Amino acid sequence: MTKAELIEHVHEVAGEGLSRKLTGEVVDAIFDTLVGSLEGDGKFAIPGFGTFNKKHRAARTGRNPQSGETIEIAASNTVTFKVGAGLKGDL
Repeated sequence: MTKAELIEHVHEVAGEGLSRKLTGEVVDAIFDTLVGSLEGDGKFAIPGFGTFNKKHRAARTGRNPQSGETIEIAASNTVTFKVGAGLKGDL
């Protein structure tokens, strides 16, 4: 599902109460809140759905698959998602 499809679906569910533009702003606000929470305390939980967590990956040694040459992979941050109990039963 694309962002445009998500906005369209939320707009249909909301009915006449929200314009498409306002629906798009609401969706953007939700994602901005999620990102801000991950940047702040590193966690964003939605009960019954799941939890997004920020995870640090340490620097490590890797291998270039084409040449076989050893390379250093820099440390980075990533986001993990743990499915909530309410969603597990629906999948």
